[in-house]
Amino acid sequence: MSIDIKSPTFPESVADGTIANWVKKEGEGVKQDEVIAEIETDKVVLEVLAPVDGTLTKIVKQEGEVVNSSELIAEFNEGNVETEILDSSGKEDASDKKPVKSKKLGPAAKRIIAEEDINPDEVISTGKDGRVTKADLVNHINKTEDNDISKSQTATQNDLSFSDSRDEKRVPMSRLRATIANRLLSVKQETAMLTTFNEVDMQPIKELRSKYGAEFEKEHGVKLGFMGFFVIAAVQALKKFPLVNASIDNTDIVYHGYQDIGVAVSTERGLVVPVIRDADMLSLPDIEKSIVDYSNKAREGKLSIDDMQGGTFTISNGGVFGSLLSTPILNAPQTAILGMHNIQDRPVAIDNEVVIRPMMYLAMSYDHRLLDGKEAVTFLVSIKEQLESPERLLLNL
Repeated sequence: MSIDIKSPTFPESVADGTIANWVKKEGEGVKQDEVIAEIETDKVVLEVLAPVDGTLTKIVKQEGEVVNSSELIAEFNEGNVETEILDSSGKEDASDKKPVKSKKLGPAAKRIIAEEDINPDEVISTGKDGRVTKADLVNHINKTEDNDISKSQTATQNDLSFSDSRDEKRVPMSRLRATIANRLLSVKQETAMLTTFNEVDMQPIKELRSKYGAEFEKEHGVKLGFMGFFVIAAVQALKKFPLVNASIDNTDIVYHGYQDIGVAVSTERGLVVPVIRDADMLSLPDIEKSIVDYSNKAREGKLSIDDMQGGTFTISNGGVFGSLLSTPILNAPQTAILGMHNIQDRPVAIDNEVVIRPMMYLAMSYDHRLLDGKEAVTFLVSIKEQLESPERLLLNL
């Protein structure tokens, strides 16, 4: 029976997508739920899965072509498929045969195993019921190949090589990178962005982590990081300064009665901002678990569009890359963004004495059309005070 393969149904915020990669070729046998193609949208990469066992008979939309929501992209014949994958000539491709044995594998995991020549029995599985996840395979590759990135990644910058120092290569921007570029340029042109700076003494939080970190991880199954404290501090400050939590819609100011905090995550495809929804209702362990979950999904390319929709305030951590000080750019239509930076031991004056403390510079960019300097500065000072006295976070001060 012939089946039409269509692109996913895009939400209203996504107009169309681009065929980024055909994982399967015409005439190739496909098992149910195996990835057939990848479609790149302005926000995420979506996987098109085989609805049943069968054969990909015709590719309608080629790589690089734009597709609309629920548009026909391929034709598929339903039928039994042997475990061995056949090439277009009908011959068995021995290079793609991998022993699955007792391990349970998802479609993405099977593809990586085939491409990277991995023995599944050598992989430590962490998925439900012993399933080998894509993250397990990435960790395995990183350990065995000295952090070499999987060849299945489509980041073209990793494929550039030059035989001569004056060679040039021209490659198209990915759809996500082009969208990021347009959004950043739009923010610079359409907002009155200004940045205020401060610094925070991280000694109290470091002491908390040192004293309770092991117990926290044992109790909640997640490490006690820094970002959770910043999210809670931001939530408390946003409640005090609701204008910072607002956004501009033409000539209207939209006040939000909730705090949805976006946490910027860097991936090989570009910067993405998954949103921790109703952060004011979550405990510190819940926030830390959300951050870890989103980080893993981002690295695996599994973030959904819903994961990144909305948000009333954003936190970006350039410190993980060693940044000492920077100016974060607004995540429109939000009013403000907080930038974290690297923690460095520096001499500071405390009680008229010079001491060495772990200091972090904070940067807050804000839309001056809505926020005056007073609100922005006092908001940032509120975050600083809470972080330097973590008990204030618990007492909601």
